[in-house]
Amino acid sequence: MDLCIINGLAVFYLLDRKDPLIFCAFITFGWFFLSIYSKFYEVYRYTRPVNILSFIVKQCILFLLFVFAFFGLYHELNIYSITIIKYTLLCFIAIGALKFTVYYLLQKYRVSFGGNYRTTVILGQNKKTLALENFFTKKPEYGYLHKKTFKFKNNKDSINDCFSYILDEGIDEIYCSISELSNSQIADIVDFADNNLKILKFIPDSKEIYSKKLKYEYYDYIPVLTLRTMPLEDSANMIIKRTFDILFSSVVIVFILSWLTPLIAILIKIESKGPVFFKQSRNGFNYREFDCYKFRSMTPNQTANLHQATRGDQRVTKVGRFIRKTSIDELPQFFNVLFGDMSVVGPRPHMVSHTNMYAKKIDKFMVRHFVKPGITGLAQISGFRGEVETDKDIIGRVKYDIFYIENWSLLLDIKIIFQTFINAVKGEDKAY
Repeated sequence: MDLCIINGLAVFYLLDRKDPLIFCAFITFGWFFLSIYSKFYEVYRYTRPVNILSFIVKQCILFLLFVFAFFGLYHELNIYSITIIKYTLLCFIAIGALKFTVYYLLQKYRVSFGGNYRTTVILGQNKKTLALENFFTKKPEYGYLHKKTFKFKNNKDSINDCFSYILDEGIDEIYCSISELSNSQIADIVDFADNNLKILKFIPDSKEIYSKKLKYEYYDYIPVLTLRTMPLEDSANMIIKRTFDILFSSVVIVFILSWLTPLIAILIKIESKGPVFFKQSRNGFNYREFDCYKFRSMTPNQTANLHQATRGDQRVTKVGRFIRKTSIDELPQFFNVLFGDMSVVGPRPHMVSHTNMYAKKIDKFMVRHFVKPGITGLAQISGFRGEVETDKDIIGRVKYDIFYIENWSLLLDIKIIFQTFINAVKGEDKAY
């Protein structure tokens, strides 16, 4: 909507029947990158109006400088400075009105219709948690539905009771008072939240929590810490990654799969009877199941959805051995990327039966499901691809996946894709 405003006003007000193509392309890309730099779209349900106003002012100044830079380089349009300033102000009056309208309409929707809510619990009771509970209760427009505050002093509640309640009630977010919890209790809560896909946040005090960097936010005037920060929670980063996924998968489908698929299909059909494609249920984003596609590399069998391929596996065909060694069998997953079930880069999805098994025995395994699974990933280029022979393999994979989730960048994705291609050309020991 913002792009429609800045481009619409450019065409009908600023350029006045002049060719708008170059300018519109320039300001569209400029707006995109300026928004990332200024964090213009990092507006959440608890963001205060004054902060939204500061975002608008900051973006306005940057955009004004950006437009002036264009006309400084492109003199042919011959537009006066006062006209550029008026255009920028008109853009931001319209964008500001739109932004605040959406912000207050969402608040009205939460209050009037009870929608867009997140259920919460607070672990520990003191002045700060009571203030936070009061914030949740007295300000429904922010979209929090507080369920319960647990008291740990005098052993009124136990950690296990809290965990049972959170699971039974389908709680979305857990808020912890550090001063009310012991280190062992904090560790148990962190593990529980990670293994059950619950958002965990801390209410800080003087006690040292962890040495890692924590995200510091304000709910009204109450400070809250988020334990795990994920770059892909930012809307701008989500747009960047999804755009890259669509463009990259489209290129692969049009320029590679369009001619390679018929060749692979003929080879598969010549060697063994059965379908060309193999479909398998796997767990993806937020633990949802989806159908993952591959070129069939085995003879049809009843255990394909239960057991991974092992070294020297008799189920693998001759053609299958080649396409597995070169990772060609994974190429149909670019359709999964285009459909939105997967990303080009991310944690590799596991079979449903394996996911359930690893979730019970491997600590923090479920953290991998905070983002979309990928065709390739950091763990795969770091020696943890293919068959899981020991617990060490899956533990290493989880560690690399969590590092990727917490440190994502587009450059990291490009590096992983490049290294995956190199590994496929060189060949890998565990590609069987």
